[in-house]
Amino acid sequence: MEHHHQPLATRRAYLLRRLRSLAAAASIILPSLGLGVLGYHFFGRLGWIDALLNASMILTGMGPVDTMQSVGAKIFASCYALFSGIVFITTAGVLLGPVVHRVLHKFHLQMDAGREKGGKQSASKE
Repeated sequence: MEHHHQPLATRRAYLLRRLRSLAAAASIILPSLGLGVLGYHFFGRLGWIDALLNASMILTGMGPVDTMQSVGAKIFASCYALFSGIVFITTAGVLLGPVVHRVLHKFHLQMDAGREKGGKQSASKE
């Protein structure tokens, strides 16, 4: 990542940064989804497709599809829901990080350019 006084990264560098963040997000989401599928299958006694559906819905914040019957399944579902909330927020941050960085960097460059045009006058107003 470039320092705020450095020029904006090239489009290619930015796209590579976005691809890395996508890979990082996938490395968070896929194991989390796998954990949910396994939990719903073994604790909730759901078939594989129903376990995938429930894990996907919880992981994306939509909510459960099937009602859990056993105490163990209910405890798993509660823990997985709490875990999924953290995973969802973390993944959103990982995916949006490069975009927010670029927008803020561009904003700082525009502010620096405006200060340079203003010369000593704008410096004295600060």
